[in-house]
Amino acid sequence: MILHSLYIGITATKGRGIFTTMPIETGTVIENAPVIVMAPADRKILDQTLLHDYIFEWQPEGQQLCCMALGWVPLYNHSYQSNCEYFMDYEEQTMYIQTVRDISPGEELTINYNGDWDNEAKVWFDAV
Repeated sequence: MILHSLYIGITATKGRGIFTTMPIETGTVIENAPVIVMAPADRKILDQTLLHDYIFEWQPEGQQLCCMALGWVPLYNHSYQSNCEYFMDYEEQTMYIQTVRDISPGEELTINYNGDWDNEAKVWFDAV
């Protein structure tokens, strides 16, 4: 499920991103996507490809797995003060994106790659 008002657009500095044509209220689930769960051995291979930048840690009950989200989830750009947050449903093997504040038409929808929408710890591409 992807909210009907979302669209993929081009950002000034980050390439593609997700935007909205209509206002969205705080707490709205804007996307629910299935994931493909992969083992640590798969992760080693993925880390050698461009897909490295699009996979998520998947750690149900402490397991060290990873996943590739389908749908538009991999295209949400990072922000340390994002306007959305992502959640993982380990049982259903899905991820969903939910707004953490009201969103205006034309605004880019972002997630914090650290997991929590306001976590300011440096992510891998800012850590250098």
